[in-house]
Amino acid sequence: MVTPAAVRSAVAHVRASHGVSERRACLVLGADRSTVRYRSRRPDYAVIRERLRFGYRRLHLLLAREGHSMNQKKLRRLYTEEKLQVRRRGGRKRALGTRAPLALAQEPNQRWSLDFVADSFSDGRRFRILAVVDDFTRECLALVADTSLSGARVARELGALIARRGKPRLVVSDNGTELTAWQSCAGAVF
Repeated sequence: MVTPAAVRSAVAHVRASHGVSERRACLVLGADRSTVRYRSRRPDYAVIRERLRFGYRRLHLLLAREGHSMNQKKLRRLYTEEKLQVRRRGGRKRALGTRAPLALAQEPNQRWSLDFVADSFSDGRRFRILAVVDDFTRECLALVADTSLSGARVARELGALIARRGKPRLVVSDNGTELTAWQSCAGAVF
């Protein structure tokens, strides 16, 4: 018997089944009588418990707008007492199946690879490097280093590289989020 509610129910069971007093049942079970006699003074929150179907985080905002002052921990406790659970959002959706392997580059400027490398200075400031490599010649076409590489900056650097070397047939990168940008930036290069 761990919780006070379990102690109260055990004492009630012993009293009902053996017909003994509360004092005797507590003595036999080793329970404190103050635990058995305790009555909670907490409000019932019946109205709030009914509305918990929304999810406690959303409901916290709705109740605050209506003038009910209650912190998140108390609302979360009511939520769990009602045996409700917060639905977890699903993870990132990934492509199913196997991908076709990329064909090897047969000539220069056929395929470029882009990747970002990150490190930090001795004072703790971080910096990133955009590396552009020709897959056929294994030549490093560009290394762009800065503490912050925006999408516009990446587009500008790739545009300058294309002006010097010509447009490649294919540009590949890993599945990272670094090259995610607004259409205006991405469309400026290719």
